[in-house]
Amino acid sequence: MSVTTRPLTLIGLQETLTEQVREAELYERLPDGKLLCYACGHRCKIPEGRAGVCRIRFNQGGKLMSPWGYVGSLQVDPIEKKPFWHAYPGVQALSFGMLGCDFRCGYCQNWLTSQALRDPEAVAPIREITPERLVDLALRNGCRVITTTYNEPLITSEWAVDVFREAKKRGLVCSFVSNGNGTPEVLDYLQPWVELYKVDLKSFSDRSYRRLGGRLQPVLDTIQGLVDRGFWVEVVTLVVPGFNDSEEELRQCAEFLAGVSRDIPWHVTGFHSEYKMEDTPNTTPDTLRRAVEIGEEAGLRFVYSGNLPGMVGNTENSYCPDCKELLIERLGFTVRQNRLAAGCCPKCRATIPGRWE
Repeated sequence: MSVTTRPLTLIGLQETLTEQVREAELYERLPDGKLLCYACGHRCKIPEGRAGVCRIRFNQGGKLMSPWGYVGSLQVDPIEKKPFWHAYPGVQALSFGMLGCDFRCGYCQNWLTSQALRDPEAVAPIREITPERLVDLALRNGCRVITTTYNEPLITSEWAVDVFREAKKRGLVCSFVSNGNGTPEVLDYLQPWVELYKVDLKSFSDRSYRRLGGRLQPVLDTIQGLVDRGFWVEVVTLVVPGFNDSEEELRQCAEFLAGVSRDIPWHVTGFHSEYKMEDTPNTTPDTLRRAVEIGEEAGLRFVYSGNLPGMVGNTENSYCPDCKELLIERLGFTVRQNRLAAGCCPKCRATIPGRWE
């Protein structure tokens, strides 16, 4: 899976990225000459010659420019790694990402790409590529799904949509793996092209979200807006010791999701010491098992634990919420067996929410 790679130094990164752009669509001009960007929940008002919070969308000559024509990461993964556990189980997904993010999470596992232009250590090479070439690579590698991930894809939505236009034309399922810091405008823009959408619900505290560079309410609004618009939505909460692992906060997350839809799969996943939080201990299996119980007590019908394969009992598997029959057995990102029959329980024939072949 070879594409042209352009090695970068930190000094040349900004200059290179300003060349890999096209005019954005997700903005409007304001009377004072600033540009209002609504690709993400920050809704930056950007003066001439300046960039938004993400540092990769910028005002050039009264036009908002956004990234186009490159990837910072490219990988074939099982769809379970995204994670989508109620969508096309066992298929492969071509995952691509650009550079930059509108958050600054100290535990980011993709910080080399997401924190480019913020962290002097985050200097990832870019690979110039076209939408057609990306789709060619997906099909050549036997992928059923194509996913934008690794950085925050909302801030590169125009590029994603150009890729997805080509992908849908050629029969691929398109998906977003995102922090969920969206706007109604960007969700409307994505709706014709994106079938699957994963949101990180990082906390249920606005104060904690502000530590990460965002706010809670836009994420809650995005989850509700995605469900209302008919996207298939799965939500992940990375359970970080001392940050969001109290029973009270986990219950708040679960109760909110159950209030939107009891059918939203909620993944509570284990934190591993990473990036700027290497001194924070890893999440224990007991904490994840308790988080699953909290989700079920709140009324969610599908709650899963992740990142600790084989250590969390049967909470990696899918069961029928009606008769408790085993539907999908998993170990980590591997599907050991899939007993669904046309999206239904093989025992009681209950319809299982999701996107199935």
